[in-house]
Amino acid sequence: MPLTITHPLSSLFSMISRIYKMMFPPVARVHASGTTLRFGILGAAAIAPEALILPAKSHPEVVVYAVAARDRARADVFAKKHGIPHVHTDYQALLDDPNIDVVYNPLPNGLHYEWTMKALIAGKHVLLEKPSANTADEARAMFQLAEKKGLVLLEAFHYRFHPAIQRLKAILVSNELGKVKSITTRFYLPLFLPEDNIRFNLALGGGALMDMGCYNLNSMRFLASPLENTAVTPTEVIAASAIALVKPQVDRGMTATLAFPNDIVGTLTADLNPPLLNGISMTASVVCEGGEAELFNFVMPTFYHTITVKKDGKVRKEKVYAPVQKDGVKAKGEEWWTTYRYQLEAFVDRVQGRDAGKQVAWVTKEDSIANIEWIEKIYEKAGLVSRPKSTYVPPVM
Repeated sequence: MPLTITHPLSSLFSMISRIYKMMFPPVARVHASGTTLRFGILGAAAIAPEALILPAKSHPEVVVYAVAARDRARADVFAKKHGIPHVHTDYQALLDDPNIDVVYNPLPNGLHYEWTMKALIAGKHVLLEKPSANTADEARAMFQLAEKKGLVLLEAFHYRFHPAIQRLKAILVSNELGKVKSITTRFYLPLFLPEDNIRFNLALGGGALMDMGCYNLNSMRFLASPLENTAVTPTEVIAASAIALVKPQVDRGMTATLAFPNDIVGTLTADLNPPLLNGISMTASVVCEGGEAELFNFVMPTFYHTITVKKDGKVRKEKVYAPVQKDGVKAKGEEWWTTYRYQLEAFVDRVQGRDAGKQVAWVTKEDSIANIEWIEKIYEKAGLVSRPKSTYVPPVM
């Protein structure tokens, strides 16, 4: 059975302990063998400490080896702050470093295609921040190149690797609540972003649907699938509209309704700067023929989350911070592991070839391509353009 905590004090102490270990993880002794993977970071991005640097501390096969930024001085400061031993003068110099095995690409969306392609050409595995690219054609080209070169490319939908969303999916797949009828995902919080923030830069792939909304869409597609570790493709964008535009073609927020196979209807709402009265929401809700299930905080569940299940007039609540034991075998994971730490574990296992033939959480090539393809379709339905494709032209391979 999944972990369920009911006593308020127990819940509070668990949360404090969990968050402390999350922020100050135990440092693993790095393997001396040749299995160690050396990561290089493209850009001194604000997301990098949470997404890679902290999770890497507790992984015995990961070393954050180098960083490069457009501004060398900024990269130096970033490296010193986070204990990164090597700084490169520019992105290409990092890719040319033969000591680097994996590139983490948290650059602005509009630069994902160019620098992921260049990293793959350089023979590096790539952990790529979401969304994968500005267009589906770009995403398709990246994954084709990764397959051709035998490299791992993962779009970092980190929430998919956490036991919380997996438990919600297991409830749906078990048919406990009957056939899924509708799915609603809400992701909005007031970030107080100015108009000149990079997230609102059209040329760099800005907009709420690209930023938060890609989570909404991906989670709906995941929960609509009747299979445990897969996502499905929508059949139609029924309606879509921008909640507000920050500037021409750039959505501050987006709402959309989509049709899915098996007569499922999904509705998403994403907003980067909602009114304060709207509060904060990171919720995935599913209505089935025989009941309802909702996961509060599906994006960052390690801080706190609740799975609420309603059936036959009864309500139960679950919290799942560590993997549920299956067939007497404890899966890898600790209560304090963040979504990013679970993701890093899966990524390293894939690079090392340890997950072959196993039913494990993963974001596949087809999944990533479909997600950006339907983001483009939502923009079209809302009367907005797709984000501009990159001007980068890769060399003929």
